[in-house]
Amino acid sequence: MKAVRVHEYGKPPTIDDIPEPTLQGPLDVLVKVDAAGVCRTDLHIIEGQWAEKSGVALPYVIGHENAGTVVEVGAAVGSVAVGDKVILHPLVTCGLCRACRAGDDVHCAGSEFPGIDRDGGMAELLRTSVRSCVRLEEGLEPADVAALADAGLTAYHAVRKAVPLLHPGADVVVIGAGGLGHIGLQCLVAMTAARVTVVDRSAEVLRKATALGAHRTVLSDGGQVEQVLELTDGDGAQVVLDFVGEHGTEKEGVAMTRNAGSYFVIGYGGRLDVPTIDIISREINVVGNLVGSYNDLDDLMTLAAMGSVRLSTQKYPLTDALTALDDLDGGRVPGGRAILTS
Repeated sequence: MKAVRVHEYGKPPTIDDIPEPTLQGPLDVLVKVDAAGVCRTDLHIIEGQWAEKSGVALPYVIGHENAGTVVEVGAAVGSVAVGDKVILHPLVTCGLCRACRAGDDVHCAGSEFPGIDRDGGMAELLRTSVRSCVRLEEGLEPADVAALADAGLTAYHAVRKAVPLLHPGADVVVIGAGGLGHIGLQCLVAMTAARVTVVDRSAEVLRKATALGAHRTVLSDGGQVEQVLELTDGDGAQVVLDFVGEHGTEKEGVAMTRNAGSYFVIGYGGRLDVPTIDIISREINVVGNLVGSYNDLDDLMTLAAMGSVRLSTQKYPLTDALTALDDLDGGRVPGGRAILTS
């Protein structure tokens, strides 16, 4: 089968012909990957940012946002069947550790992460676990939801944690309404009655944000902190969701957060440097966010089936994966997600 593999960090991946995966256990599921999302994390992997954390042996197949059709199941699988269309939770979890039993399977003690620490889904076939499979409702197609498996799941997870902090009329700021942020924006509109202000450097992205339900938009042109403070009567927002997390948004996000408010870090790549006296005197919270749980993904698919969350996508065939990665790196996928299709 064809697959996109990293052979050496710092160099472009290649499209290789490799053996097809096979079932290895009774709970395994083999999925024909109809759609795979292209994520900025894939760029970070290629750059080598994940080399130490993942410990993966090269070469290996990238791709952690996957949806497709079940083609084979293990002997103990009963909840999905051959022919089912599914979206895959990015983690393969054990189901037995304390975190899994508590519904916090994103912190499973024995998890594997296809596309991060083992072969992923930028390929024709992917081996995963039945515990990762969420069946798609009628009307949802793999190519339309694949990126929700990570980008959407991460955005939903952050918004779900922020919801109790956002009373009706509270101010929430979304920094960056591109691939992750435009999903988080829709989740906020669907799940809260807060006033949403979107900050982005692209006027086109801001226009799309308004169409998706943003109440106010601010162009990131150097005066964005002052504009946000002006819009919030000088106080800042109860919650700031930073979907960029680099190039200075870290400092700006904290400055946009009101006293006793919360700054959520979702995008990454930068560094947060806040004097501890500021954290104490202002009593602000800094909240980290990884991907969400299986239940988060199931909830997100409900929102997608209801039409409350839609992905803006740019589709490429699997054979054009290198072009898709280059377009993402070059900023040529504005306000949406690149999707590889079979």
